Amino acid sequence: MNAGWVMVGLLWVVALLNYLDRQVIFSLLPLLRGELGLTDSQIGLIGAVFLWVYATFSLFAGWVAQRFGHRRVILISLGAWSMVTSFTGLSQNFLSLGLTRVALGITEAFYIPAALALVTAALPEAVRSRAVSVHQSGIYAGILLGGGPGAALGLQFGWRNVFFLLGVIGVVYSVVLMTTLRAPIAAARTPDYLRVFRSVSHAKGFWPVFLVFAAISFANWMVATWMPLYLFDRFQFNLQNAGFSATFFTQVPGLLGMAAGGFAADRLSRTNARGRVSTQMAGLVIGGVFLLAVGAVDVAWMLLGALMLYSVGRGIYDCNVMPVLCDVVEEHERSTAYGLLNFAGTFVGGIAAYGAGALRSVIGLEGALLGAGVIVLLSAALLTRVPTTQPAGLVSVRVES
Repeated sequence: MNAGWVMVGLLWVVALLNYLDRQVIFSLLPLLRGELGLTDSQIGLIGAVFLWVYATFSLFAGWVAQRFGHRRVILISLGAWSMVTSFTGLSQNFLSLGLTRVALGITEAFYIPAALALVTAALPEAVRSRAVSVHQSGIYAGILLGGGPGAALGLQFGWRNVFFLLGVIGVVYSVVLMTTLRAPIAAARTPDYLRVFRSVSHAKGFWPVFLVFAAISFANWMVATWMPLYLFDRFQFNLQNAGFSATFFTQVPGLLGMAAGGFAADRLSRTNARGRVSTQMAGLVIGGVFLLAVGAVDVAWMLLGALMLYSVGRGIYDCNVMPVLCDVVEEHERSTAYGLLNFAGTFVGGIAAYGAGALRSVIGLEGALLGAGVIVLLSAALLTRVPTTQPAGLVSVRVES
């Protein structure tokens, strides 16, 4: 089997754990809310604090991977966030739970930029969108497992044991990766952070990509944070069904969207310089229209149908973020550039998570979802500002052991 695809497969598991460990808490919130006495504002803050800390460290996480080695950073990040996940099971109140979310935000921030830089370096440009879609499908799978299965485990064994188990799995897998992961990286001497930042920020098309990523992240995190409780409170779903529905009806259609978006973008890019960007725009239009429907309907099956189609559009967009970024920045700057996208996405995601909770009594989650849908639709127009040619000066690669 091609070594590049083997590496993508190994990292797929890490991507799954990355999002499973951060996401499972939302399906367990009804249990935590009762035992720890959490208010709606505190629940919103739990979601927001993780994202804001993650955003802060994402500013330089990609540069750290480029400077100290992508493989090394991935291994340390996985081991560290897995231990933090286990510690989450020891939380006794809002403060201790919040501190573990801070630590999780720090330790998880370093994975995605490093991993996506490796994925795009390991395989040819002709299959770039498909390679990224395979890796990113691990994220969707992690969120899916954190939904219904996570809630079921919490009901059966207690929410604390869920966190203990996930932490142990992550630590064990980090040991496995020490002997199996070999990573292609750019063979370039890394300049200081400010020089790389200036170069990325002056790249033509970077800021439209940055702003659009922030817009779709705003919507995604609002849905991810609040949909289980939205179904639990408004539509009277039980705990397990709320967790299952909020994840299954977003992640499975999202996986289908990623598969379709990766295939379509690679095919279109052979004959159309704007093939990948155009595919993203189509995804945003689909996602925005049906997110508006999610906020507008008051019948459960209609909401779930709209949620599915929103997620298809999101998947079409997601799998092409890094491939489009590869056409905007130099190869040796990709992990730094994606770290900046992560900063934007998680910072505004924290605003969405906390703001929706704080405004819940004013405009309701329905109003917040409608506003997010409008933002997603408007953001599609920004992609017309993204250039269609690759930057010059691509560098050779070597193998990092």
